[in-house]
Amino acid sequence: MSTVIDSIHNACTAQCTVDSPLGPVLLARTAKGLAGAWFEGQKHHPGALAAPDQPEDPLLKAAAAQLQRYFAGEAVAFDLPLDLLGTAFQKSVWQALLAIPLGSTSSYGDIARGVAAASAVRAVGGAVGRNPVSVIVPCHRVVGRDGSLTGYAGGTDRKVALLSLEGAALNGRARNKQSGRSMACA
Repeated sequence: MSTVIDSIHNACTAQCTVDSPLGPVLLARTAKGLAGAWFEGQKHHPGALAAPDQPEDPLLKAAAAQLQRYFAGEAVAFDLPLDLLGTAFQKSVWQALLAIPLGSTSSYGDIARGVAAASAVRAVGGAVGRNPVSVIVPCHRVVGRDGSLTGYAGGTDRKVALLSLEGAALNGRARNKQSGRSMACA
């Protein structure tokens, strides 16, 4: 396991799994905030956590409710305390992702320039791919410099669905918003 995954395993105090239109999402929190939101089967998923399953945890309930509104097509400004566990560089990249507006995209190069690491585009890509809080920290909004859909740890189909839900321009045209099904911690 990586040091970051070890940190997540050691720090998580509660977890629950919610259903989404794109598959189950594992939510995990620490004493400081939401530390994880991973789609089932995505790359860098931490696997089974030792933290207790607590679907009634107030922070996990709030995260599930905000995700439900997001998947229902509402323009949600996620308002949750986050505890992003990673290296200083990864955290700087994840903070930059939070600045990408709903319905917009940014390139890896744009992110690299934004974190004062213009020549570190590949390192930025690695940090984007290891984002532990999918959807809420919007790594799906990062595209290639020509606007092409590059990889996504949750799978390219999910990336397309998330960008379409947000009405982001894909391949030169906007997609329609979709609504999702109900979500609650299971």
